[in-house]
Amino acid sequence: MEVIDNKALLVRTKHPERITAAIEKSKVVGQEDGVYEVAVKWGLNEAQLLNQFIKGVPSPISKKYDWPGQFTPFDHQKTTAEFLTLNRKAFCFNEQGTGKTASVIWSADYLMKLGLVRRVLVVCPLSIMKSAWQEDLFKFAVHRTCNVAYGTLAQRVKVVNSCAEFVITNFEGVEIIEDALTNDGKFDLIVIDEANAYKNVSTKRWKVMKRVSDRAKWLWMLTGTPAAQSPVDAYGLAKLVNPDNTPKFLGSFRDKVMQKVTQFKWTPRPNAENIVHQVLQPAIRFEKKDCIDLPDVMYVEREAPLTPQQRKYYKILKDQMMISADGEDVTSVNAATNLNKLLQISGGAVYTDNREVIEFDVSNRIQVIEEVISEASHKVLVFVPFTHTIELLQVYLTKAGITSDVINGAVSVNRRAAIIKNFQEQPDPRVLIIQPQAASHGLTLTAANVVIWYAPVTSVETYLQANARINRPGQKNTMTIVHIAGSPVERRLYNMLRANIHVHSRIVDLYSQEMKET
Repeated sequence: MEVIDNKALLVRTKHPERITAAIEKSKVVGQEDGVYEVAVKWGLNEAQLLNQFIKGVPSPISKKYDWPGQFTPFDHQKTTAEFLTLNRKAFCFNEQGTGKTASVIWSADYLMKLGLVRRVLVVCPLSIMKSAWQEDLFKFAVHRTCNVAYGTLAQRVKVVNSCAEFVITNFEGVEIIEDALTNDGKFDLIVIDEANAYKNVSTKRWKVMKRVSDRAKWLWMLTGTPAAQSPVDAYGLAKLVNPDNTPKFLGSFRDKVMQKVTQFKWTPRPNAENIVHQVLQPAIRFEKKDCIDLPDVMYVEREAPLTPQQRKYYKILKDQMMISADGEDVTSVNAATNLNKLLQISGGAVYTDNREVIEFDVSNRIQVIEEVISEASHKVLVFVPFTHTIELLQVYLTKAGITSDVINGAVSVNRRAAIIKNFQEQPDPRVLIIQPQAASHGLTLTAANVVIWYAPVTSVETYLQANARINRPGQKNTMTIVHIAGSPVERRLYNMLRANIHVHSRIVDLYSQEMKET
């Protein structure tokens, strides 16, 4: 297939009638040895129609788009954008950290320029509404208007009814504002990020999304780990994007991909992977190891809003700090102590002066941890600075069916060696929870390629050395460092750590900035 003067595609085929019957602006221009040459206008509509007959059709976006924004797209991002613009309903299974958000934004912007899409609804986890989607829209499509639909029902509806071209909301938000979303077909394109949230067709979440997405002309579902836990998980995704190629009932699909071993145990059939592949189409996938133009390490920010309980005590502590600091010089010692208390509240467990522990609701932060783990294609390290918080996290992961082990200062040398050996060589544990100070030097943990910082530390050396546990000889995959933050002090700390600013020398300044935060 050739592109002629950026105006037409020259296609060689033995069955030209299929193309000329389907595409008005096409004609046979030559023939040799039973192979016909067909010229097709190179417009997006024509490319979409041609894509139904022939693989590898180039989208006009590849030559007729200026790729706006702060960064030049990588080759795999351009290829992903081509694929999305050619498919009204499709899956993007690009691995976490490959920049698929940017590909989606460029694709949507191109469709808007052509007048094919007026407004886009982005549905994603709460933790990335602002830190990923809103910030990336500012980076790659600053000329487009965007807003986040979050808060009360009235606040959400106001955003939906506004003129914002991109509206970002969380999974629960779709259920809250279903009526507003389906009224008058406000959104032409729906993008669902971390789409595994819609794997279960029996949930209210899925049923609402089905009604909402049926009103849209375009639907793109994004996840780096489709059907990661069970082949049955593919069913909910397939029924949204590709219902005509998916069994009508879940039971029929389950019988195709699973076999019953005992009364309570099912295992995948030998051909399950092929069946899942068939129903999860059309799809594109790039793994980080295939994207040679990516940097070795990607940094990702995830928002974990403080729960009402955390916000209440965070404010109480700040008020107390302001009263005690009024008219007095702040020393680095008491500044560090107070900031540490704020970090403990953000993380979920505060130590009193008597070394008792007060626990807080940290459901938002725990949910973000699970989201990142579910999207990771390999094993994961979670660095948690506070001992009691480690215990809380491991209990939660166990309840969620995620295997984990712990390394902290109380773990013996022999036990630590056994944990590391299992982590590096065995399927389980999938997650290793580590107290940073206990494992910041010497360990090789290259079975993981994702590091999650549950909360920041106050030492640049500890931060850098902890990240280096996965960035060592033997690492075969591009790495991702995830920062989870829910409070102002955490965001400032991460910025300082990334910039290699020694926090201890700036602790009073950091304290002063926190006191000025309203």
